[in-house]
Amino acid sequence: MKEVVPLAEGWSLSHSDGLLPAQVPGCVHTDLLTAGLIPDPFLGGNETDVAWVGQRAWTYVRDLPATYTGTDTDTAASEHERTDLVFDGLDTAATIILDGREVGRTRNMHRRHRFDITGRHGLLEVDFASAYDEAASVRALTGERPNVYPEPFQYIRKMACSFGWDWGPTLVTAGIWRPVRLERWSTARLAGVRPLVTVQGGTGRVELRVEVERTAQGSARPLAVRATVGNGLAEARGAVEGTDAVLTLQVPDADLWWPRGYGGQPLYDLELALVEEAAGPGGEERPLDTWHRRIGFRTVEVDRSADPHGTGFTLVVNGERVFVRGVNWIPDDVFPSRITPERYRTRLRQTADAGVDLVRIWGGGIYEDDAFYDACDELGLMVWQDFLFACAAYPEEQPLRGEVEAEARDNVVRLMPHPSLVLWNGNNENLWGFRDWGWEPELRGDSWGGGYYLDLLPRIVAELDPTRPYSAGSPWSGSWDHHPNDPAHGTYHSWEVWNRRDYAEYRDSVPRFVSEFGWQAPPALATLRRALPGERLAPDSPGMLHHQKAEDGNGKLNRGVERHFALPEGDFDRWHYLTQVVQARAIATGIEHWRSHWPVCAGTIVWQINDCWPVSSWSAIDGDGRLKPLYHELRRVYADRLLTLQPGDGHGGMPVLALVNQSAEPWRARVTLRRLRADGTEAAERAIDVTVPARSVHRRTVPPDLAPGPRSAKEFLVADSEDLRSVHFCVADRDFAYPVPHYDVAVESRVGVGTGSVEVVVTAHTLVRDLLLQADRLGPDAVCDTGLRTLLPGERVRLRVTGAAETGANAVRAALFCVEPA
Repeated sequence: MKEVVPLAEGWSLSHSDGLLPAQVPGCVHTDLLTAGLIPDPFLGGNETDVAWVGQRAWTYVRDLPATYTGTDTDTAASEHERTDLVFDGLDTAATIILDGREVGRTRNMHRRHRFDITGRHGLLEVDFASAYDEAASVRALTGERPNVYPEPFQYIRKMACSFGWDWGPTLVTAGIWRPVRLERWSTARLAGVRPLVTVQGGTGRVELRVEVERTAQGSARPLAVRATVGNGLAEARGAVEGTDAVLTLQVPDADLWWPRGYGGQPLYDLELALVEEAAGPGGEERPLDTWHRRIGFRTVEVDRSADPHGTGFTLVVNGERVFVRGVNWIPDDVFPSRITPERYRTRLRQTADAGVDLVRIWGGGIYEDDAFYDACDELGLMVWQDFLFACAAYPEEQPLRGEVEAEARDNVVRLMPHPSLVLWNGNNENLWGFRDWGWEPELRGDSWGGGYYLDLLPRIVAELDPTRPYSAGSPWSGSWDHHPNDPAHGTYHSWEVWNRRDYAEYRDSVPRFVSEFGWQAPPALATLRRALPGERLAPDSPGMLHHQKAEDGNGKLNRGVERHFALPEGDFDRWHYLTQVVQARAIATGIEHWRSHWPVCAGTIVWQINDCWPVSSWSAIDGDGRLKPLYHELRRVYADRLLTLQPGDGHGGMPVLALVNQSAEPWRARVTLRRLRADGTEAAERAIDVTVPARSVHRRTVPPDLAPGPRSAKEFLVADSEDLRSVHFCVADRDFAYPVPHYDVAVESRVGVGTGSVEVVVTAHTLVRDLLLQADRLGPDAVCDTGLRTLLPGERVRLRVTGAAETGANAVRAALFCVEPA
């Protein structure tokens, strides 16, 4: 039977002063940080001070005794015919040397590598070249290609955002970033297993395509494979012909895997064993290797049919058309070897709790660890997986082309068992960039990646994983007949609004599928204080500017605030609050508008759910894991049932009341519409009974007598139904006649919950718009269960806070913010 020997211990990192202990999996930066040889690059401006780390070569070393590789004939290892050295991830250009002789070379962070070291032992060295040097050598072979950032990430198969992004630091890593092990085996091993999982007429079907590698001694031995699904629900056995075998298993009445909100997530254990068949009657077969995954039965397709509105892009799971409530995912740490399974599960649990049903893994990051996809399988989070190309023209010549193909094949096979994986996507923004960012004339016919996205990758997916759809890119209109980022065709990235306009302009169009849009805000105050120790915080203080990577990021933040509020001068706390309010409102504006136009618009994927370090960015969860107000707003606008008031079409149009019901049951709602004056007194009221069928939207114009005047600065509209509320103001906040907010604050201890667990009771005596308790001001670990809330005079809200160090009424009041009159 195959034996696996982990090689996590005993590594050292060669340093100018000698050797220092190295953690594997890990990277050079984290080892240097642990040894106290570099400052934390996440703090202050330290990122710049450690730039030298990515510029030089590094070597990892450890001893590989004879007892590990079978050289010593007295060891168990010698019972095996073959010993392989297996790396699940090397970052990135590496030469592997054993006992002074080269074993192999690698130049791709995103694939696994295997080397035959049978009978060899001694000092094992992994020499990493500087990623900059590797990129320069490839660029010298392929020639220059355009890029949106001044770093050479398109010339090396490495996590692109380690070279910096408009939300990330430039920390160019090197190291053994995923596990390494020895595999000792005889006769044959399982080299590749592809389960093609489908559902036909209620019967789950698994077609297992198996690839076997044999030793020279085992080349003619009779081999078989046997498989089971779900603890004996289905079984199959077949002979290995040469190096291949195919098994088919059927599970009658299979329970279907569904996205969260549409049904359950039943998972079935799929077990495969490779055996050497018995030599004769009465003999026993010999086990050689095993393989195990969990699978789920479901169908998935993308409906890209043309219709009167253009070309659709609607995800269909088990025959059910889905409005996607998605988020974009970037690596959760710029040093991805630090992301544990527990951290994945925490972040993805937060994501699911925000009402999200799809996570798009963005093309400038990594193919995530299996723990990521396992959690998504269990949580019902669909996964849209980009192939790893982003925001650049990529050469298609060697040595990159061979690496791209090997990488794609490796990861398609690795990830295809996961039912959560619903879409392969060719790239991020490169088709758009080729057509619209000046690349086409600059390239003058040179390769740029189009052959990957429109030929190589779809062929690999069709060959290896035909059970899933493929899209050439995001955005992509489906063909060159339309602009790649045409909102009427396929997927669309909406960035003009953040870059140049007011968030209200999200309402100007109804794209078929919005796969990226976002708005920035700074992280939580406690995160800033940790990341910028001792700094007197201001929007333009040195640390704040260093942790703002977007081009003119602060200018866009300020302009976003100024369109709605008076920009606070010299008041960082107020600026911080208003930027977070605008971020939450901006995302809510887009999602409410686009959801209200289902099924023309079939999904939104917010940029972005998470961060890889403490930074001002588009995230809903900041780099220290703290929730921004946007997170709580996502919970509201991504809920199964959404109540929203939309401005009327055209000048003077009446507001529109929309009820979005994405649940499986009809929604019988009584909606109370009230036209209120700024002082909270009622000008008009009416109750409307509405029944909204499952998975549908109801839209109706607000009656004229309930609608405030088109430019009214003294009246607003409120819609309430049970615990749902929507408010509509006809003018910007700076132009509305807000009263000076007045509210009472009381703090009540929560008995039996623990120290620092309290309920904050806020009672409003005036209109209080977008009340926010910034719990981290009560202690760095404090968390509040809600975000922005709008209260009418006489209303009361309970805010539950846990982990607070300070819970006095004065401290709580100082942590409360709301909109104030201009």
